[in-house]
Amino acid sequence: MNPNAPVAVLDDDADLAATVARLLGRHGLAAHAFTAPQSLLDTLPAEPFGCVVSDIQMGEMDGFAFADALRAQDPAVALVFMTAWPTTAHAVDAVRRHGGLDYLEKPIDEQRLIAAVNEGLAWSGNQRRIAAVTAAFTRREREVFDLLVRGHSNKEIGQRLAISARTVEDHRAAIVAKSRTNGVAQLVALSRGEAI
Repeated sequence: MNPNAPVAVLDDDADLAATVARLLGRHGLAAHAFTAPQSLLDTLPAEPFGCVVSDIQMGEMDGFAFADALRAQDPAVALVFMTAWPTTAHAVDAVRRHGGLDYLEKPIDEQRLIAAVNEGLAWSGNQRRIAAVTAAFTRREREVFDLLVRGHSNKEIGQRLAISARTVEDHRAAIVAKSRTNGVAQLVALSRGEAI
């Protein structure tokens, strides 16, 4: 986990956004308050966030449309949703369709918020570690890697990708060399973002 990764708080209520950011700051987290989805999205190239705590119902862009735009720019950022108007449908959408780690009701439970943000920072750190190591993979090596860490044999991978088992072995050797691992167990650990 990278506890120094910044956290963004997005709510069109400026007082609430600032309050949540201060609360996170009291727990040692660098938090920045935003009141407009587009202004947060505009800061992303210069400052990637580890976690974003976002309201769902906002005037300019709702939290789910914002989540889609955020994921398009940075798939490794964690999302925690918050709302004053909870519904079961929103809760399901928040988690299943938009990859939220938690769905918090206002007024926000401080301990649950801190736990969700810390979980988000850990998840984001794992995703960024995986991306850093696998960035050197070719498209085909990434396909082989994804199947390999799911437990498929060279023969099964070859059949799925319409290549020979020997070609899979060649890709596997390149993957091990580029990732500086020594076998499938370490590749699986890498795929989970665990230190190897």
